[in-house]
Amino acid sequence: MGEFVTVGQADEVAEGQAKQFDVNGQEIGVARIGGALVAFSDICTHRGCNLVGGGEIDGTTIECECHGSVFDMTTGAVVEAPAAEPLPVFAVREQDGALQIEV
Repeated sequence: MGEFVTVGQADEVAEGQAKQFDVNGQEIGVARIGGALVAFSDICTHRGCNLVGGGEIDGTTIECECHGSVFDMTTGAVVEAPAAEPLPVFAVREQDGALQIEV
């Protein structure tokens, strides 16, 4: 198991939105879905594009603006090709208002 790292304040991530954080050199996206925080790699496994910057969120999924790959942000699973590899996902929590990601 890794350790939780504080990356910002939990209220920086609004419902239905995502924000990118640099955590020890890893680009990690954090979204708030149904009040819950989820964390996933912000790098598309198809061609390495960032997801959060221009990706379209629909419920629990995010679509890469580069080539249209769709991922489930809660599990990392590929929902729609061309990507074939899932996204790494990370444990995330809110601790006294702080946003923490396990790396």
